Amino acid sequence: MIVADTDVLIDALRGRDPAAQRVARGIEEGRLATTVLTSFELLSGSRDETERERVEDLLGAIELLPLDPGAAARSAALRRDLEARGETIGLADYLIAGICLSRSASLMTRNRRHFDRVPGLRFAGTD
Repeated sequence: MIVADTDVLIDALRGRDPAAQRVARGIEEGRLATTVLTSFELLSGSRDETERERVEDLLGAIELLPLDPGAAARSAALRRDLEARGETIGLADYLIAGICLSRSASLMTRNRRHFDRVPGLRFAGTD
């Protein structure tokens, strides 16, 4: 399973490659998912009705992964570990990484600066 981060889905919505191609391929293959956090970020960032409908169409085509108890525990452990090392990444990124780790999923993101700090997190390319 590949989990698309917010930045990748925004690029896809705007038709920017390589994200648009990777997202389309992931949907076609039935392997693409995102998190409820990314869903929140996309929906709350929609500027008008047309944009909101495009976001809803995209989200309707992929699996939305919840923050379940296992993912919450992984996220919390990750936050404790990274903060103890002074390598914070932000609340949403802890939660997204925890969801990916708890499901052994690869993350498709352009935000490698933050997510490279997460031990064991696998990445799916955007190129």
